[in-house]
Amino acid sequence: MEIPATLPPAARKKPGRRSLLIGSLIALLAVAAVGGAAWYLAHREPAGPGPGGRIGRPSTTVGVATATAADMPVVLDALGTVMPAATVTVRPQVGGVLQQILFREGETVRAGQVLATIDPRQYEMALMQASGQRQRDEAQLASAKVTLTRFQTLLAQDSIARQDVDTQQALVKQLEGTVLSDRAAEGTAKLNLGYSKITAPIGGRVGLRVVDAGNVINAGDTAGIVVITQLTPIDVQFAVPQDRVTDVLARSAGKTELAVAAFDRTRVNLLATGRFSTLDNLIDVQTGTVKAKARFSNERMTLFPNQFVNVRLELRTITGAVTIPVTALRHGSKGDFVYVLNSDRTAGMRLVTRGQADVDKVEITAGLKLGERVVTEGGDRLSDGAAVSLPGDKPGGRGKRNGAAGAGKTAAVDADGKPVPAGERRRRPQPAAAP
Repeated sequence: MEIPATLPPAARKKPGRRSLLIGSLIALLAVAAVGGAAWYLAHREPAGPGPGGRIGRPSTTVGVATATAADMPVVLDALGTVMPAATVTVRPQVGGVLQQILFREGETVRAGQVLATIDPRQYEMALMQASGQRQRDEAQLASAKVTLTRFQTLLAQDSIARQDVDTQQALVKQLEGTVLSDRAAEGTAKLNLGYSKITAPIGGRVGLRVVDAGNVINAGDTAGIVVITQLTPIDVQFAVPQDRVTDVLARSAGKTELAVAAFDRTRVNLLATGRFSTLDNLIDVQTGTVKAKARFSNERMTLFPNQFVNVRLELRTITGAVTIPVTALRHGSKGDFVYVLNSDRTAGMRLVTRGQADVDKVEITAGLKLGERVVTEGGDRLSDGAAVSLPGDKPGGRGKRNGAAGAGKTAAVDADGKPVPAGERRRRPQPAAAP
């Protein structure tokens, strides 16, 4: 039996009732979604009025601060290096066997304290020899003087030739020179004997010893036996920019001493306070700075030689300066500016002139008055005249939409005839109208 290639239209299968219901339901859902979106767009709350009370783009939440009057210190911050007031390498002045070490490494010694001793016997013998030579020459000098006195008496009696008297007088002078040399040699021997005791030339903290007892040391040893550094007082050396040299000199020329503070590397912990000492006499052409030095008493031993510290030199204090937080000051192509909060809750860009600054606040010398509020946070998203809001503002709390136009409208009521609050009117379903 032959099967036809295509079925006639009457033989095709018609759509079922279930398929028609599903298609109708999908169409109704699509229409409802479009209608709901249109209702939301028509009845949503506005973002807030823009400049002049007009409905504009959404406002930006910002943080603000008030320009206040404060005393602004003029300070100079620099990186400094702690330098000991004196550093001495203790070296022997005579050679010999090092007998004793009389100090402990790291202890504090006073000036003149004996640190070590060298075998003194050879220097004692040298002193005795010099003393003996001096005594022998002094005896010869005394005998020559007695003989000269006798010759002078005989010459007065015309009993001796004048030549003999002159010869004896020359011998006396010769012996006097010999005795003087002997005394110098004896003094040198005493010095060498005294140098066998190595003493501290300055007071300070001793470091690690270089040699031990029993070694033979000489006067030419460059390493010495120990290094002494003076820690109280102590100096801090730092660099002053050449543009600030005139100001520093003007302030240091007076009788008032400039206060200097030394902080650690975090600029948080204060290590010590001292006084400005002096400036160097030339400018470093490579860095454009001048070396300066400040002195600290260092009673608490918080400063250590070769330590890096942050130096803060206070030059003067500006009283009653207009100050704002550092985060409020911004930089643009036209210079420094701030965003000022206007009375209509808009931000106005205003050019200002900055002065002195510290970690927290900056001085404004022109362009801003006391009491004006400036934007400190959120300024990156602002432009001149942009609408702003504060963190404490409520949504829609900037004023009633459409002003007083809504005053003449009838208030909405619920099914029981009670008035519905404005915030719930769009959330509560309205009663169905009577057919």
